[in-house]
Amino acid sequence: MHKLLYIALAVLITSCNSNTSTKSTTTDINSKRMESLEDLTLNQEFKDYWYNGKAEISSYELSQSRYGEMRDGKSVMIFVTEPFNTIDEVKADNPSEDNRPVMKLNVTRDFNTGIYPYSIMSSTFLPLDKKDNAIKISSSIQEWCGHTYMQLNQYDKVYDVSLFSYFQSEQEDYFEVEQVMTENQIPIQLRIDPTAMPIGDLKLIPSLEYLRLKHVETKAYDATANFREIEDGYLYSVRYKELDRIIAFKTQKEAPYKILSWMERYNDNGQPAVSTGTLIKTLNTAYWSQKGSEFEVLRDSLQL
Repeated sequence: MHKLLYIALAVLITSCNSNTSTKSTTTDINSKRMESLEDLTLNQEFKDYWYNGKAEISSYELSQSRYGEMRDGKSVMIFVTEPFNTIDEVKADNPSEDNRPVMKLNVTRDFNTGIYPYSIMSSTFLPLDKKDNAIKISSSIQEWCGHTYMQLNQYDKVYDVSLFSYFQSEQEDYFEVEQVMTENQIPIQLRIDPTAMPIGDLKLIPSLEYLRLKHVETKAYDATANFREIEDGYLYSVRYKELDRIIAFKTQKEAPYKILSWMERYNDNGQPAVSTGTLIKTLNTAYWSQKGSEFEVLRDSLQL
């Protein structure tokens, strides 16, 4: 909870110098860590596709396991490159030496459980300048019983975790977990180069969506990753032994390595629970400038 401590100190010590010191300390730690990381080399094909002023939006047929039943719905993955301000830890509004280039992935899942709906969204920011783990992940779940919000912020060798929930047993919490690879960053890494994915035994933090839906302890779990080439793509899978859970992603064989489908399977109170997403349609467009009602037809093309 290093950054939370710095915020608390800044409140207690109200001089201008305290704010400057806090920013300086954070910058120094970030700089030292950056120096230890290996550069990430992006080929021209990647740059031509991802730095063209557009986002990639893909819609998926969703089959979501919840409360022991299968629920039909829709999922959307939005990939886009942008500058990330490492001090404020948000998308940068202006050029700054504190910015890092990242690929952001926003994922939504919408489905109904009986009378009431579920809406899930996560945002993951993965650096494109260094071989690094996600520097920020946030996830929110809204349904008629209430809503939850969880966020991981990378800080040196740990993630600072913030959790807010309508459940009394969770309500509000702040803690740290080991800074290792995260499940939420896997789809982004696959878009860079599926053949470079880590395989074998590794430590992995499960997706924030899974952690909140199943109320599982947030920590780094032992996992085993596998990669193989199949007839019509690549398949990357991870098995968590302790959680009795498997995830898998299928991508194209050629750049930009589109995510064709994904799967999650785990033991749910003694019964197998399986959730899947299957690609419907992909659009490359600057959606943030398409707010007018005349652009609603694009939702039709995504079958949303």
